[in-house]
Amino acid sequence: MAALPQSIPAALRPMQLDDLAQIAEIETAAYEFPWTRGIFRDCFSAGYNAWVLARGARIIGYGILSVGMQEAHLLNLCIAPSEQGQGHGQRLLRRMLDLARWHEAQRVFLEVRPSNQRAVALYEHIGFNEIGRRPGYYPAHRGREDAMVMALELLPPE
Repeated sequence: MAALPQSIPAALRPMQLDDLAQIAEIETAAYEFPWTRGIFRDCFSAGYNAWVLARGARIIGYGILSVGMQEAHLLNLCIAPSEQGQGHGQRLLRRMLDLARWHEAQRVFLEVRPSNQRAVALYEHIGFNEIGRRPGYYPAHRGREDAMVMALELLPPE
């Protein structure tokens, strides 16, 4: 697929089943232990809030959010490695938080690898705080890696 010029603006839209091939490619490029296409399909089938950030027909990022009982859980947020550092992660995260508010969630939780320093910095910048750890949560090349559990109390939009 030919690269589109950076000048074409990226647009947010709901995820579609046809997007899963591109999403799986980004996931594999971004993570050593990626989600499978089946996991994404299951999230989609479960009716989770699943959105993509796309430049034309090319997906550059995605987010998946589950909401229930006035709480939301950010299950996955990823920007293609070639597109990182341009504010796309912040834009997509803010969209996921807007969706959580729309569903009347009062707080949002997530897990992140402490070694994923870019993601931790993004979440802290937005206002997430570490509230705990899940020991041995993630697979790692030498055993398991803990998950940092983070939370954000949602306030009504200003």
